Amino acid sequence: MRMSKSGNGGGWWTVESHADGVCFDKALEKNIPHSEYRRVRRSDDKGNTQMTNTVPASSDDRANSDDLGAFWMPFTANRQFKAAPRMLAGAEGMYYRTPDGSRVLDGISGLWCVNAGHCRPKIVEAIRRQAAELDFASTFQMGHPLAFECASRLIEIAPPGFERVFFTNSGSESVDTALKIAIAYHRAKGNAAKTRLIGRERGYHGVNFGGTSVGGIVGNRKMFGPLLSGVDHLRHTHDLERNAFSRGQPSHGAELADDLERLVALHDASTISAVIVEPVACSTGVLVPPQGYLQRLAEICARHDILLIFDEVITAFGRLGTPFAAQHFGVTPDIITTAKAITNGAVPMGAVLVQGKIHDAFMQGPEAAIELFHGYTYSGHPLAAAACIATLATLQEEGLLSRAGELASYWEEAMHSLKALPHVIDIRNIGLIGAIEFAPIPDAPGRRAHARFVEALRLGALVRATGDIIALAPPLIIDKPEIDKLVDVLTRTLLSVRD
Repeated sequence: MRMSKSGNGGGWWTVESHADGVCFDKALEKNIPHSEYRRVRRSDDKGNTQMTNTVPASSDDRANSDDLGAFWMPFTANRQFKAAPRMLAGAEGMYYRTPDGSRVLDGISGLWCVNAGHCRPKIVEAIRRQAAELDFASTFQMGHPLAFECASRLIEIAPPGFERVFFTNSGSESVDTALKIAIAYHRAKGNAAKTRLIGRERGYHGVNFGGTSVGGIVGNRKMFGPLLSGVDHLRHTHDLERNAFSRGQPSHGAELADDLERLVALHDASTISAVIVEPVACSTGVLVPPQGYLQRLAEICARHDILLIFDEVITAFGRLGTPFAAQHFGVTPDIITTAKAITNGAVPMGAVLVQGKIHDAFMQGPEAAIELFHGYTYSGHPLAAAACIATLATLQEEGLLSRAGELASYWEEAMHSLKALPHVIDIRNIGLIGAIEFAPIPDAPGRRAHARFVEALRLGALVRATGDIIALAPPLIIDKPEIDKLVDVLTRTLLSVRD
């Protein structure tokens, strides 16, 4: 039996049985797996004791229980995960670090968030400095300078015509804000009947009521009932039969935009407020828009006075080689939603960019009246604003807003080199985004991709499993040797996991 003074909260930890017979603090230093601990007793300075089952292997300087039960994890098979946890303990540049010290190449920018790479000094320092100077200030009838500076910096890189920014805290909040603004805009213009919202099959627009309603991924919708009324959907653009293994934008499918004309004929344009689509539908497995599709959709919207919303929560901030996907495709919507990479994932933040005409429609009536009864307590939070400004500076100084365009051809060749591997039925790419689709296992949807996600992680690369698809979107700082490394891990993964 050994005793050690805890550095976290005082008191003593007594290790009753341990394979190496070392004390708690030394065990932490040596990264001894928690499975090797048996039972510990914690005694405070007054002699009171508390038993705990195990001591965590890799909590660094934390002396907490390793019980995983309290955290109900989002978008996770909780029982599966907690039976075999996959933990990340640190990150730098292109790599995560696991609790045992292994490096993992980040093939998905965390979760489409970390475009500039992990723990960038300028961003870290901006957050640290701001936390010490101004921790919180409301933007309800008050302001702080960084929120205004942040908005101005975003407008500088936005497509022409965008003049205002409304801050949120996530992509889900950005989408619901954009939908509200669209409906309220038409009401302000005297068209109160234009309340219907049009989404698209297989679209993902977050998890709030509005975003889930216009979204088109069944798993996000099926357990929550009807949600918002007055919602309809375009067909998705995925055509495996005609477009499999397309490089960049597929040739077939522009005519699917004409679905909107069919919905106008069904509902009448006088009832339709907005159409929302992702320029590239990423969360559903990287569905690249067919050539001419977005242009045709924009033309139909303009013809019928329907607002076009681009959900760029994933595609903004250099992912396609331009600040926004709208610029890459040469299509200017009325509203753009953003989040994720806006602060390089360091602090929660989202933003809705609107054309000047939309903002101006609200600026009517008494000057002392609140024009839009909407917002969030943390909209334009000082730490988020500081992180956003530092992120934009990093992206611009290092040429990361255009780097995806420079690497796109190399990335395309690398992705399509996996074409002949087992069970691969499609590969898709655009900018620095890629997807590998597998033939599903009968009666076991998603199992094939999940098994390959787990194996790739074991081999040293983090990828994203969505359905029977592996999605890829590495930080924009990736270089060609690291692309090669990622492809090598995927090759070995696809050859070793045979089911």
